[in-house]
Amino acid sequence: MNSETQTRLRHAVDDLFERQTEFLSELVAFPSTRGQEQAAQDFMARAFEERGLATDHWTIDIDDIRGMPGFSPVVGDYEDAVNVVGAHRARSGKGRSLILNGHMDVVPEGPHDMWDTPPYEPRLDDGWMYGRGAGDMKAGLASNLFALDALRACGLAPAADVFVQSVVEEECTGNGALACLQRGYRADAALIPEPFAESLVMAQVGVMWFQVHLRGLPTHVAYAGSGSNAIEAALPLIAALHEMEARWNADQAKPAHYDHVHHPLNLNVGKIQGGDWTSSVPAWCVFDVRMGLYPGQDMAAARADIEATLNNAARQSDFLRNNMPEITYNGFMAEGYALADDTGETARQAIATLEQAHGAITGQALDKVAITATTDARFFGLYADTPALVYGPRAEAIHGFNERVDLESMRRVTQATALFIANWCGVEPV
Repeated sequence: MNSETQTRLRHAVDDLFERQTEFLSELVAFPSTRGQEQAAQDFMARAFEERGLATDHWTIDIDDIRGMPGFSPVVGDYEDAVNVVGAHRARSGKGRSLILNGHMDVVPEGPHDMWDTPPYEPRLDDGWMYGRGAGDMKAGLASNLFALDALRACGLAPAADVFVQSVVEEECTGNGALACLQRGYRADAALIPEPFAESLVMAQVGVMWFQVHLRGLPTHVAYAGSGSNAIEAALPLIAALHEMEARWNADQAKPAHYDHVHHPLNLNVGKIQGGDWTSSVPAWCVFDVRMGLYPGQDMAAARADIEATLNNAARQSDFLRNNMPEITYNGFMAEGYALADDTGETARQAIATLEQAHGAITGQALDKVAITATTDARFFGLYADTPALVYGPRAEAIHGFNERVDLESMRRVTQATALFIANWCGVEPV
C-alpha cells in the first residue's frame, strides 16, 4: 500500500471516530451478560445490514457442535444463544480472506454500589470510556466494524472475503466461535481485538472449569459434633487444589513461552454455595473452580490430576472418605494455543503484515506477549488451520469494577486494523 492510501485511511478513521465512540457507547449500554445478549446482537445485525454486509443471524444449535473438537460442556439448551456474522464478498477475490472476530457477552458486573457510576451507563472521562464490556471487548467489536468503514470512506473495499463475527459464549465456553466454524466461516487468517494493550498475543493458556459437590450430615447446631459440615469440608479440598496449582507452576513444568512468567497458571474458586439454615450443620456444598492449562498440556491428564488431588484430600477426612466428592465439568474445556508454534508461511505473513500496520500507526515495534488468560483464538489456530492474531486496545479493570478502555488506543487499533485489512486482503474500488 502506498503512503498516500495509508494517510487517507488514518484520516478516515479520525473523521469517523466521534461516530465510533458513540457506537461503542450504545453497545456498552446493553447489559449483555450470558443469556441476555439478544438485544445487543440485534443492534449488531442492523449495523451489518446498514453497511450492506450479508447478515447471518442465528441461534446456536448445541447438537450441531457437540461432536466438534474444542466443544465445551454445557447445561441446558441454547435457545438464548445468538450469533451474528456480517459477510463482505469481494468481487475480484484476488486477496487473502479474513475473519474479524469479537464477542458480545460480558461477565456479571457485581454490586452496582461498588462502581463509581452505573456499569451500563457508559461514561467518558479524561480519554477513557467506563462501563461493563467497554474494554472486554466491545471496543474491539467497534474497531473491527469501523476499520471497514474507513476503507469504504476512501472508496475502497477488501479484495477478499471478510467475515465480521459477533459471537456469544466467549466468557464461559467459546462455543459461539465454534458455531461459526460449524456454520462454514473459514478464512486465511483471523484477527481478534481483545484488550491486551496493542500487543500481539503469541501464547495463551487453556482454561478448565469444574464443580465440586460435597454432601455433609445435617443436624441441629446444638449437636454439631454429631454432624458433618459440608462447607467446612470444602476447605482442605481447596487447599489441596492450590498445592496442585503450585506444582503445575513449578519452573520445570513451564513451556518456553512462559519461562519469564512467574505464575502463569491460576486457580480460582469463583463461586461457593452451601447450607440451608444458619442454625443447621450444612448438608451440602458446591464450589466452582477455574484452572489454567499450558498450551499443549494434555487435558485428559489434567482432569485425572484434578480428580486424584480432590479424592486424595477427601480420604484424609473421616467423613469424606465414605462420602467422596462428586466432580462435574460445565463450561470451559479449552486448550491453550500458541501462535508462536505456528511456523507456517501464512502465519509468518500475517504477523509481518500486522507488525507493519502497527509500526506505521504507532512508530513503534509490535510487542509480543504470552498471556495468562484464554480467548477464542484457539478455535481458529487449533481446529481450522488459521493463524489467529489477538491484538486490541488498552483497557483496565476488565472483569472488575469501573472497567474502562483507552479511547485513543481504540483509535490506533482501528487505524492499524484498517491498514492490516488493506494489506492482507488487498483492495478494490467500492
